[in-house]
Amino acid sequence: MPRRLVPVALTTVLLLAGCSGTDWSTPREGPLAEGALSDGFIAPGETPTPEATVLPEAGSWDGIAPAPGYRVVLLTRGDDAATTTVADAVEDWAEAEQVDLRVLEPETPADLIPELAEAVGMGADLIVSVGDDLVDPLAVVSPNHLDQAFLVVGAEIAEPTANVTAVDWTGAAFRGEGLGTASEYDLATFTPERAARAIRAGVGAVLGGVTGIVVWID
Repeated sequence: MPRRLVPVALTTVLLLAGCSGTDWSTPREGPLAEGALSDGFIAPGETPTPEATVLPEAGSWDGIAPAPGYRVVLLTRGDDAATTTVADAVEDWAEAEQVDLRVLEPETPADLIPELAEAVGMGADLIVSVGDDLVDPLAVVSPNHLDQAFLVVGAEIAEPTANVTAVDWTGAAFRGEGLGTASEYDLATFTPERAARAIRAGVGAVLGGVTGIVVWID
């Protein structure tokens, strides 16, 4: 799904997907999730330690999905091929799952933390971060908003709090300017198919309550 550019103040704000005309000024009613993770996501009875990396079985997240109207803010920065591929996958997923999606695209590096703060204030069920430029700002903002769920796709923060979940794979895994990548960066690994699996696996972890960890999808 191509993104449309509609400048509003400091950011690009897009309203996309199934229920994007709804009013977010009041709390969303009803359950967040439908279904459950299968046992292949983590071992039965296992509770991953904070900052742990889990390697779920492929498809073990297919049994859980957001309830229609689930509110998501996609915060994305960068027009490189990797960022665009992942952001497009998030938008396609949102449309398929009837997610109420709003997109913020900070225009300059100085806008990153203010835009994160704006995203937190929007009342989303989940904020999805796409783009390496957002990793360091997210590490600053997320510990101050422990009641807000965050999902980082194609990167991770070095010391996540329990509200920050990441999805990574060999060839991605940027961890911030001070740490670089946890594996050799490879643009070829940012395929539409892998990006689609990543958003579904990551959201599955969040909906299933397996948070504060890195979900590795190789």
